[in-house]
Amino acid sequence: QVQLVESGGGSVQTGGSLRLSCAASGAIYCMAWFRQATGKGREGVAAITRGGTTFLADSVKGRFTISRDNAKNTLYLQMNSLKPEDTAVYYCAAAQLSCTIATVTPYNYWGQGTQVTVSS
Repeated sequence: QVQLVESGGGSVQTGGSLRLSCAASGAIYCMAWFRQATGKGREGVAAITRGGTTFLADSVKGRFTISRDNAKNTLYLQMNSLKPEDTAVYYCAAAQLSCTIATVTPYNYWGQGTQVTVSS
């Protein structure tokens, strides 16, 4: 069982930056960020394998960077040039066998979520 604890959410204005962190209780193959805006489904934002292969949603390419520190079992999401449409609860997720942002199916473990609010 892997436990995930997120931190770093908050409120910023358009164009601002935030950095999310997710501490895992153990090593795991794939770690990812999903987000869910009010009234919408959960959307894959970014994922990274233990070897460093990354996956980014088109909507965040050039603005968000995903990274991980394997020694600390910690995942990060650097979010720059934030837009109001980035407003959502952001969830950290982890998977043992595969890595994707297309579906939540592989992800066995989830954090509690952290709110990101971007005002115009």
